[in-house]
Amino acid sequence: MTTATHGSGAVPSMPDRTPKALRAAIAQHAPQLLVDFDRHWRRDIADAYDLAPVPAFMARWWGEFALARDPQLEAKVHGLEDEASREPDYARAKSLIEEAGRIRRTAAKAEPGH
Repeated sequence: MTTATHGSGAVPSMPDRTPKALRAAIAQHAPQLLVDFDRHWRRDIADAYDLAPVPAFMARWWGEFALARDPQLEAKVHGLEDEASREPDYARAKSLIEEAGRIRRTAAKAEPGH
């Protein structure tokens, strides 16, 4: 991963695809997500005897970090979502939410090191 901070303009690389590496990346580059990440981990994974929920957990937080590591992209998505929440025209609001969803899905496809 890069050592860039949000203020430097460089987007940090995606970490190895493990919970430990993802948590470290969140702590370093998107600390605003850390409380929710840890809470979700403790609630759904930490004391589980069944590891079945781990892939869903990783998919969710992989996508969250992929978006949060790029403040401009994150602002764009949140702007689209905010605009949709105020949009009185259903078709336009739906279009805005679909665009935000496409961006989120594309960001979540980032591979380790990218």
